Amino acid sequence: MIFKQLFDTKSSTYTYLISSGNGREALIIDPVLENVKEYINILNELDLRLVKVIDTHIHADHVTGASKLKDITKCSTIMGDHTPAVSVEIKVKDDEYINLDNIKIRAMYTPGHTSDSYSFLMDNYLFSGDTLLINGTGRTDFQNGNAKDAYNSIFNKLLKLPDETLLYPAHDYKGEKVSTIGKEKKQNPRLQISSVDEYIDIMNNLDIKKPAELDFNVSRNINLGA
Repeated sequence: MIFKQLFDTKSSTYTYLISSGNGREALIIDPVLENVKEYINILNELDLRLVKVIDTHIHADHVTGASKLKDITKCSTIMGDHTPAVSVEIKVKDDEYINLDNIKIRAMYTPGHTSDSYSFLMDNYLFSGDTLLINGTGRTDFQNGNAKDAYNSIFNKLLKLPDETLLYPAHDYKGEKVSTIGKEKKQNPRLQISSVDEYIDIMNNLDIKKPAELDFNVSRNINLGA
């Protein structure tokens, strides 16, 4: 398998490039518009053909590169079925599988950060979007976010995965690249709680500034960055 974790310094976004290596087909998760040229160069260097692009949700802190990648490579665009995006080609449902050569990727509906948030599970690799972060969790104060939904997505779905599951989030702001479900259970400060009400109280009192270009980014991402 070919697996690359790429980082956008401006938005602290992780993008993931995946290929089985067998049929030379590739998939990208959470591409950033400004980095499309880099992705294309990597695909060409590895002799890979991009066939699918996934966005975990409508992002607020950057513009997705999905539409531009589609224009260049003719790949399919994929999001969860709760997305408000108007031009996405394939909308997957909870527990539906995405195929890439001999790789199967399970879609998991994990609302809370936004109402359309999905995570994606490939063997023991969990791509959690902004739902579960390393030593944190995604904010819930815009884009129809809901702290109770986030609690249920994290505690009743993601944390039910095996402890050895590798956690690859869409963001990190301190240089961390990967964690595990078991490590997050023990060390993530937002998960050391005893009730959903406690989690809701934490999330409702974070006092974090909203992304500077939130409205612009969301409006662009409704059209997959076009």
